[in-house]
Amino acid sequence: MSEVQRIDDSHARFNLNVWRPILSRARASPRPIIGLIAGGVIVAGIEAALPLFVGRIVDEARTGSDAVLTPILIAYASMFVVFAAGVWLFIDCAGKLATTTAHLLRRDCFAKLQELEQAYFDVRPTGWLVSRLTSDCSKVSGLLPWCLLDFAWCTAIVIAVTVTMFVMDARLALWALTAVPVMVLLSAIFQRLLIASGRHARRISSAMTASYGEMLLGARTTKTLAREAQNLEEFQQLSTSMNFWAMRSAILTSFYVPCMTALAATAGALVLWKGTGDVLAAEGVTLGTLIAFMQFAALYAQPVQELSQRFADVLNASSAAERIQSLLATEAGIQDTARVMQPDSTRIEELRFEAVDFSYREGLPVLSNFSLTARRGMTIALVGATGGGKSTIVALASRFYDPVQGRITIDGVDLRDRPLAWFAARVGIVPQVAHLTAGSVRENIRYGRLDATDAEVEDAARRVRAHAFILSLERGYDSDVGEGGDRLSTGQRQLVALARAVLRDPEILVMDEATSSVDTATEQLVQSGVDEVLRGRIAFVVAHRLSTIRRADLILVIERGAIVEQGTHRELLAQRARYFELYTSQFAADRERAILHTADAQAEKTVASLVGNEGD
Repeated sequence: MSEVQRIDDSHARFNLNVWRPILSRARASPRPIIGLIAGGVIVAGIEAALPLFVGRIVDEARTGSDAVLTPILIAYASMFVVFAAGVWLFIDCAGKLATTTAHLLRRDCFAKLQELEQAYFDVRPTGWLVSRLTSDCSKVSGLLPWCLLDFAWCTAIVIAVTVTMFVMDARLALWALTAVPVMVLLSAIFQRLLIASGRHARRISSAMTASYGEMLLGARTTKTLAREAQNLEEFQQLSTSMNFWAMRSAILTSFYVPCMTALAATAGALVLWKGTGDVLAAEGVTLGTLIAFMQFAALYAQPVQELSQRFADVLNASSAAERIQSLLATEAGIQDTARVMQPDSTRIEELRFEAVDFSYREGLPVLSNFSLTARRGMTIALVGATGGGKSTIVALASRFYDPVQGRITIDGVDLRDRPLAWFAARVGIVPQVAHLTAGSVRENIRYGRLDATDAEVEDAARRVRAHAFILSLERGYDSDVGEGGDRLSTGQRQLVALARAVLRDPEILVMDEATSSVDTATEQLVQSGVDEVLRGRIAFVVAHRLSTIRRADLILVIERGAIVEQGTHRELLAQRARYFELYTSQFAADRERAILHTADAQAEKTVASLVGNEGD
């Protein structure tokens, strides 16, 4: 079960603690927060005062020829100018706060992902992680300013309206507030339903994002296997579920808003019924006061509705906040401890595996009691069947993972007691599938050592025999490789990755099936350069083509996480055991392909000769 499928927060309870990382980053911008709250309070104060002015204008107008309206109307117009200024203030501050918070969240989330070990990424789809840095950060940072604004605005307007109504007429104030408890109850019922729908929709949205990522990364595989229809059907199921929950939320909202409006109208009707009687009975309630109370009653529904909506938004966004908080709170499984010591020497002379056990999943061991010693200048080749543990050994040597049992030492010191950055700077890796970033060939070779000169970049390319093909490109070293290197062939990408590793000049070099993606001719060309690169350092070579490791100092045959044979190429052939079987079977297959290739070439020449003779 994937991480996306495992997480279902549709029934999770609200927890304010998940918002602390977001709030702490928002506090880094105190001025926008102050401006936002100030703007909300100013707008609330004016909205609470407007009904009083309307009432005063009505009462003053009823006095007839003695009415003095000019000062009141000027003040009334001035309030709208201040109102507009308050709106501008909170919109400006909300934009700044949202932008700054999103920037800090994305920066810190990206930095955290850079710190985490390889095991974290093994169980999480790329699309799922991307959505944490994009949609989740945007959702919470975009919501936060408006929540702060509505909290300030609603609190101010509720207090101002309530106090004003009770000062003006306590009896009418009570009639105006009769609908408020019903509004609160209705909001609680609807928001619970809206929260459940929103969380279901967000969970499916994460699955859709992961599906997008897998589709884009595997577009070629989809085309090759003609799975377009099946992929569309699988995505359609997600899209249908998303549509169902989105429609459910829309329908609930379409009932909720009219109900709140109806309750506000009911409160206004009650005030009108009671206030009209008081006006007619001349009990001290003027027509202006009655109109002001009716506006107050209608105004009361707005903060209740806004707070309910914002609370629902916060609850809906809580899962996004929780995922961000979870990512930021994740402790790297591989990190420096208090025992870390700076090495006395910058050179690594020996790397040793001591009774190492390792498993990716508990109860499924990959390596058991594995021991190995590698010294400077040694090239150790790892061969064997797929799944035997070869790539795991070099991943442990690179410290992508730590052993479950046993230890790995550098010059007699536990690798976990050496600084992680110090060790990483001394390891170079050429993976089976070369990863290139969008940019030029020169930038990709320089990727592992940004201070390298152009001359050093080109020298590294020459050493792995990549210089000639690079010069054949349209712009040479400045040619764009495309996203993921898709403008280069697989073999060319591998050569660029080799050059990048050479430029880094590592003390430990790992080549994990590094020449498996190049053709035989290119492999022979590269091999001479690789032999030079391997000198003077600890080198691990995981090889499928056994012809590339004949000059290795030590060849290990790995099966089921254990060494079943070891020795040089000649020694292992002399034993006539497992390595002998692998080598001879591969040699026979290579020889058969060579014979067929030669036969095809001869046949083509014969046909050409016959055609040429007929033409004569």
